[in-house]
Amino acid sequence: MVLRYTEVFVAIATVNLESLISFYTQVLSEKPSTLIPNVYAEFQLMGLRLGIFQPKQSHELEFENSTKSKISLCLEVSNLEAAIAHLTNLGYPPPGEISIASHGREIYAYDPDGNRLILHQDKGVNRQ
Repeated sequence: MVLRYTEVFVAIATVNLESLISFYTQVLSEKPSTLIPNVYAEFQLMGLRLGIFQPKQSHELEFENSTKSKISLCLEVSNLEAAIAHLTNLGYPPPGEISIASHGREIYAYDPDGNRLILHQDKGVNRQ
């Protein structure tokens, strides 16, 4: 048997739904394309759907007691310093320093639930 699928997207579970919706609305500079109050928000990004949902009450403890991020959302940016400044202005400055990897420069930041954002600038991209 083969698993047949039509699409793949990322979904983040949170008990702090409004906080994460606000955070990603500001970071991505766009409103959710789908919004079901107190339940779900979805952002249509280039090549990706990002869903954020409130778990059912029977599953909330599973997410409240999580102390480590379960996902890393990698955002490739054209200007790493501008992206850092944007997150800093939102009150979520990256806690570390820019690192140099074989594929370019990057820095880690975190959303209000502690999910890791990897801000990455390809080494072939000139800073603007």
